[in-house]
Amino acid sequence: MIENFGNQNKIIKKDNLIIDLGLRDYKEVWDFQHNLVDKRKKGEIIDVLILVEHPHVITLGRKGKFENILTNQIPVYRIERGGDVTYHGPGQLVGYLILNLEESKLDIHNLIRGLEETLIQTVSNFGINAERIDGHAGVWVKGKKLASIGIAIDHWVTYHGFALNVNTDLNYFMLIKPCGLDGKIMTSMEKILGKKVEMNDVKERLKESFSKVFHRRLIPFDNFKMITN
Repeated sequence: MIENFGNQNKIIKKDNLIIDLGLRDYKEVWDFQHNLVDKRKKGEIIDVLILVEHPHVITLGRKGKFENILTNQIPVYRIERGGDVTYHGPGQLVGYLILNLEESKLDIHNLIRGLEETLIQTVSNFGINAERIDGHAGVWVKGKKLASIGIAIDHWVTYHGFALNVNTDLNYFMLIKPCGLDGKIMTSMEKILGKKVEMNDVKERLKESFSKVFHRRLIPFDNFKMITN
């Protein structure tokens, strides 16, 4: 548990939907996020955590520079989150958090710290000792970046989130300058451990860590169409 995160004296956990979309097109899930943000702002739904993998795609944050993209062979989306350029692809676990900061009594700093802590606790279950680096949002292992974090906020409701490299093909990071850095700075759980990691195991450990850090009771929701109506 990280210090001073939320109200540590709370015993009752707040309900939080969790939706596992498997492998989905980036634009489809981006539109889905916008739909959920609108519903969350109106109070029509509770907070939602989306877990997903994407086909190969590059996203460019608000501070992103197109010169940090070194290929024209992969789809590129300019999006609302903070940060520069990053890559998403199969073998990478992406989490999008639709959360009302005001209701959760959080600010953006505590939210990012909480996501970092969730990821640090998740990978520790696999024997990986990860850490934060001041001034660089994300999770690091021996100077290599294992997970990236980028958040957007609309009327106190967050969206976008984190990307954890599980079995990601790291060669794709050489097609960009992630956050303006050399692509060689990226690593994965597979690279660190020297073997492939079962994605479902990572998801289960991440759910446990997220629930603990954010004081959430996760409620599975698998009706994708219902929540978009």
